[in-house]
Amino acid sequence: MQKRKDHKGRVLKDGESYRNSENRYSYRWTDKQGKRHSIYSQTLEGLRKREAEITNDIYEGIRTDSRNITVNDMFQAWKNDKKGLRSSTRGNYTYMYEQYVRDGFGKTKLKDVRKSDVRRFYNELHDTRNLSFNTIEIIHNVIHQLFALAVDDEYIRNNPTDMALKDCKLAHNYQRPKRHALTIPEQTAFIEYIKNDPKFRHWLPLFTFFLGTGCRVSEVIALRWEDIDFDDGIININHGITYYQREENKCYFSISEDTKTEAGKRIIPMLSEVRQALLNEREYQKEAEITCQVTIDGYTDFVFLNRYGNVHNPQTINRAISRIVQAHNIEEIELAEKQKREPVIIPHFSCHNLRHTFATRYCENENNIKVIQEILGHKDIATTMDVYAEATKDAKKKSFTELDGKIKIT
Repeated sequence: MQKRKDHKGRVLKDGESYRNSENRYSYRWTDKQGKRHSIYSQTLEGLRKREAEITNDIYEGIRTDSRNITVNDMFQAWKNDKKGLRSSTRGNYTYMYEQYVRDGFGKTKLKDVRKSDVRRFYNELHDTRNLSFNTIEIIHNVIHQLFALAVDDEYIRNNPTDMALKDCKLAHNYQRPKRHALTIPEQTAFIEYIKNDPKFRHWLPLFTFFLGTGCRVSEVIALRWEDIDFDDGIININHGITYYQREENKCYFSISEDTKTEAGKRIIPMLSEVRQALLNEREYQKEAEITCQVTIDGYTDFVFLNRYGNVHNPQTINRAISRIVQAHNIEEIELAEKQKREPVIIPHFSCHNLRHTFATRYCENENNIKVIQEILGHKDIATTMDVYAEATKDAKKKSFTELDGKIKIT
């Protein structure tokens, strides 16, 4: 059989051809799904270099139609394929991707992405765009999953995002900040200051509820009066509110009916202090003529409202904590100097520290780990064990301090 040749008399391989009219070479092949593909080059050398890459991809089981697939294309495939995400999580992932990935890194072809590119991208987010590693971790969760899908679907051989975020954290000497519970003196000082200051007193029921239930902020602001059973003394936690800030001065709220996890759906017995706080909140709103003015995804009649009858913004609650702590500390330092004693300084903290404070107090008084897990709504018992271990460690140290000198060893 006579072999085909190009215009220079060079023998062409199977699948190769040369078109004089276009002055270019082409190579055609059929993938394992039976689909025909073609590539083109102005030179035979260039064509054969790409042929070799395709042959290697076929040998290693990589799809040969992946050459023009971008990270953005794969994100769309991942989003269409991904099931089981909470609507709030899906919305947050989509927002982060659109905001920080799509117009830059997202335009890169999958086959061209190397681990160094991913590390460079994360470093840029941190060093140039000033994103925290907590935020970058959300972005990484999305990117890692879409590249994992690309590996599963045989578009690429390896996932270039593996260990990339960990490498960046190590390079920046990053350590995840650990949330600590307030000590009993700090907790007491915080509550007493709110009680005695007319400017902050209206916050007392809300913070009493935080400290008396251990609820997440998303669960607290979502609480409705119908979720409270005063007769049986229980609080039904069955949904949360997710807060988004998409544009400057614009925020959005949405209901998440599955709370943080399925374990988040739970019944919490009502402490007497919590019961009274709820009654005080209802009375305060009645006197101030505050009524619920908002409906979120069909939910309304929320318990904790701002002066406009809307649900609280978590950022607003955290700002209130900061103002209370700052005001307390200034007055406490002055008072301690007059009384010639050490001041009780409250450290800066956020809403989640109040949940951790409840958890610590609860662990100090309850030994049944499963009960603690259910009350806190932890999906993983390991999370509960971490809180319990920290709480009991402090309790053991305190007990040994009190024991010092009382056991006659020598």
